[in-house]
Amino acid sequence: MLYSLYEWNHVALSPLRSFAQAQSALLRSPFNPISHTEFGRNAAAAADVFESVTRRYSKPAWHIDSTRVAGVDIPVTVERVWSTPWCSLLKFQRDEDLLESALGRRSDPPVLIVAPMSGHYATLLHGTVETFLPDHDVYITDWADARMVPLLFGRFDLHDFIDHVREMIRQIGPGANVVGVCQPGPGVLAATSLMEAEDDAALPASMIFMGSPIDARRSPTAPNVLATEKPESWFRKQMIHTVPPPYPGALRRVYPGFVQLASFMGMNLSRHIDAHRQYFDNLVKSDGDNVQKHRDFYAEYLSVMDLTEEFYMQTIVDVFQEFKLPRGEFFHRGERVRPDLVRRVALMTVEGENDDISGVGQTQAAHDICSSIPAAMRLDYVQPDVGHYGVFNGRRFATEIYPRIREFIRTMRAQQRPRLRVVDAA
Repeated sequence: MLYSLYEWNHVALSPLRSFAQAQSALLRSPFNPISHTEFGRNAAAAADVFESVTRRYSKPAWHIDSTRVAGVDIPVTVERVWSTPWCSLLKFQRDEDLLESALGRRSDPPVLIVAPMSGHYATLLHGTVETFLPDHDVYITDWADARMVPLLFGRFDLHDFIDHVREMIRQIGPGANVVGVCQPGPGVLAATSLMEAEDDAALPASMIFMGSPIDARRSPTAPNVLATEKPESWFRKQMIHTVPPPYPGALRRVYPGFVQLASFMGMNLSRHIDAHRQYFDNLVKSDGDNVQKHRDFYAEYLSVMDLTEEFYMQTIVDVFQEFKLPRGEFFHRGERVRPDLVRRVALMTVEGENDDISGVGQTQAAHDICSSIPAAMRLDYVQPDVGHYGVFNGRRFATEIYPRIREFIRTMRAQQRPRLRVVDAA
């Protein structure tokens, strides 16, 4: 019922949005004398703000057409190299001929960025991809919106997620560097542990976890406290809803993206109110640069996707209530997951000092449970003065966090080159 009410509300507001757009256009017309008055500028700004906060934001495009490598602009195309109904593996293909002709033959490390499956599209990591591109062959997981997947394609749960990660690592091949951003951390660690236990030829070279709830018992944040205070039945009753027609996934039970978005915004409501107040002021002042920055950010932040009921509920119970992975009690399709067996995959953890989603220590826990990885193949880093989003995006990420990741990948690659050569030869 909640999902249907949400859709009806969107439809009911459509005439008002159209009116606001028309009003803004009229009040900004250079032929309208009111456009040059303070009243006209304020009225136009109010119309723009109303339209922006009531609009439905669709999945954004990547808009990554080039990257700059050693001072040379290299064209980039986004290619789908593998897919299922639930995920596409995208590669940001740099123009290899131009790279070689301009800079000589290169062999950049492959990086698989495992995007969060927690309500936002993979495009939320637009800045992350752009930062990695000059020095790496970059791949990313583009998870499907559950409301767009018909029921005939069946269920998708946490175990399917792990299987997908394993298969995408295999698609890239030996020596991949897997970057788990936030929510995917436990699933990526489980996938890598299973590959190590099975002596998989495509075992990655490194796993890098950024703001991930590997052990959510440590430094619990508000979402962690909520997860432990409420029983499973509460989450199923309050958070799970049915997709209405005419979506392709009609009748599928999901955790709607708009519910997750409301939770995120509620945690920092005053910050979002201030941002929109500033947006209004910048519209009145015709500050185009800051207006566009606001629009770009919220076009990403307010575009959300649904998760399947089974994936969401298993994540709540296994990761945030029963902490099965750090306790050594997580089983994948009947096989116990053993992070303590991982010994050939380098490990780096990155946390933000002010992270209010995954508290400091939750990601570091990977070092404790991956006890067989040699000390020389580990790195733990806590970035001062950044919150959750700043761990993987923004200026501090690009200038302070990413250089450490880049150096870690290259250092570990040099140490592991003999092993990778043997695998390639085989």
